[in-house]
Amino acid sequence: MMISAPSAAAETKDPAKDRKQYHIVDVIFRGNYMEGLNGIKYDSFRIPAIVRTNAGTLLAFAEGRAKSKKDYGNINLVYKRGTNNGATHDDWSGLKEAVGAGMGTWGNPTPVVDRSTGTIWLFMSWNAADKSQSGGKNPDTGEETSKVSAWGERRVFVMKSTDDGQTFTGMNGESVPTDMTDELLPKEQPDGKKWTWDAIGPGAGLYTKNGTLVIPAQHRNIYSTDHGKTWKVVLMSDAKTSEATVTQLPNGELYRNDRPTRATWETDDGDGIKHKRRWVSRTPDITKRFGPSAPDDKLLDPRNQGSVLLYNDTEPDAPPRTLFLNSASTESRTKMRVRVSYDEDARTWERSRPLSEGPEWPPVDIGEEGGYSSMTKTADEMVGALIEAELSTTETFSILYRKFNIPWVVNGCTC
Repeated sequence: MMISAPSAAAETKDPAKDRKQYHIVDVIFRGNYMEGLNGIKYDSFRIPAIVRTNAGTLLAFAEGRAKSKKDYGNINLVYKRGTNNGATHDDWSGLKEAVGAGMGTWGNPTPVVDRSTGTIWLFMSWNAADKSQSGGKNPDTGEETSKVSAWGERRVFVMKSTDDGQTFTGMNGESVPTDMTDELLPKEQPDGKKWTWDAIGPGAGLYTKNGTLVIPAQHRNIYSTDHGKTWKVVLMSDAKTSEATVTQLPNGELYRNDRPTRATWETDDGDGIKHKRRWVSRTPDITKRFGPSAPDDKLLDPRNQGSVLLYNDTEPDAPPRTLFLNSASTESRTKMRVRVSYDEDARTWERSRPLSEGPEWPPVDIGEEGGYSSMTKTADEMVGALIEAELSTTETFSILYRKFNIPWVVNGCTC
């Protein structure tokens, strides 16, 4: 059953609407073999994730795809560090590598910052070079890959940084990621089917008000209540969604806003209207299952990833604001729109603004913006967002950094 928006209410008064608007854009990961590391020039950068460390540094992660924009082959997990809240291009470091061992696929970066200890945890997915989600020719080797069809062919790894993102190591300080598949990937999905393909995040994890670390993942959540010493899994109530994003709402609830599977995206309530929407679920306690999942009527979606962020819940004289960013379309990934909810429980999305109303990205290449995204709140109380952009002349992907303030968002439309 689709979640319908409540009847129209009086417009929420937001003092930010009268303040000066701010919005900048930059290309910080440039594909088409224009950036590289360790002897590899990358065809494409995809699947962004961004967090702010306790020191105020921005850490922007991406998949560096060596020979193709395809989601298999030789893919490394790379990142950049941003100072000064990413105000200018020169505030971003050169390309750094979190992990790139072997010729397999390191992907789905999902970082989270422990606000108590300052440790940055980085979760990811991995599969071997001869495997992929659906099969196809490996762009690096030219050999056919086989579809991931057994538990453990897609694996869960974790790294951490205790030096503000300068370096990343495994759980015990080793130079390679720690394999946590046995602990964090169940053998069966919530519907009883065997678990084969898997996806961590992608995007940012969550540090809750009581200090719990949460990593959203396909059909489940991964969490730690002891600052990462141990990690546990709690399944979702159903297996209707895949890639996930999570936040804690002003009322304290945990909120998942997920990409639906193809089957759930195409279902209807018997009226012939397809549920081409984001699917959401909630829980009061991370140790309890989220769910059940249901489509949100307001949140159109082309069956793609999205990102959610609690911007504030205690700012003086201001309403609580939860932000959501995705391509607000049932057909295209290029209709990127940021929305704001003033609800304690994020049931309605009162105002929104398309990113296309912001400054155009630097016209070095011709292309279209849209696809996967990630958001964080910067130290100067703005929103730092990473968004994919396909360079249409070369069919390669780059990643943009947009930085905007709440006044820019709320001066959009009530739509």
